[in-house]
Amino acid sequence: MVKQLFRFCIPGTLALGGLTAGLIGSSVMLESITPPKARAQATPALLEFRWENSKDYKKLYYWQSSTIRRDRATYYLMLKPKDRKTAILKLSISVPDYFDAKIKTNKLNLCLVHLGGMLSRTRCKEEVPAIFEVSEDQTSIEVFPDTPIPTEGTYAVVMKIFNPDQRGMFQFNALAQAPGDVPMGGYLGSWLIDIN
Repeated sequence: MVKQLFRFCIPGTLALGGLTAGLIGSSVMLESITPPKARAQATPALLEFRWENSKDYKKLYYWQSSTIRRDRATYYLMLKPKDRKTAILKLSISVPDYFDAKIKTNKLNLCLVHLGGMLSRTRCKEEVPAIFEVSEDQTSIEVFPDTPIPTEGTYAVVMKIFNPDQRGMFQFNALAQAPGDVPMGGYLGSWLIDIN
């Protein structure tokens, strides 16, 4: 009787084991087929569409650690060597009035940066001493480096903030004042920041 029961149970167990292995294999295969959940990209899009695009607009590169609303984020507002023709004595950044994040001077730095890529992250190589002033209405940031920013190397204004409450695109404009007898400010370009 035990032999009959054992002989009867083994084929059922093998069939049940085969069925279980088949289900596990198909679920693993389905996981590999389904795409992973989308995560926010921390770099600007490769393709950018603008209404009324003109020759007066110049896109500047930036890196942002988070694009999620109300999330803690670090912004690197970059100035590459190709973005400037002269040294910079003073840098003015205009911020849209609807960018409702609190910008604090003690959370701003000026750095010589290492640009990240596939194998490395964007980071500060050397901090540049500078004085920062933020207007009361939070619509402008003035940067006064101790020594003029040279034309070689990539520099960035590093800003640590909480992202704004609302989604949208925010255009930050950069104006630079060159050293000389008659210091004049000129448009360098714009960072178009996206919040999801």
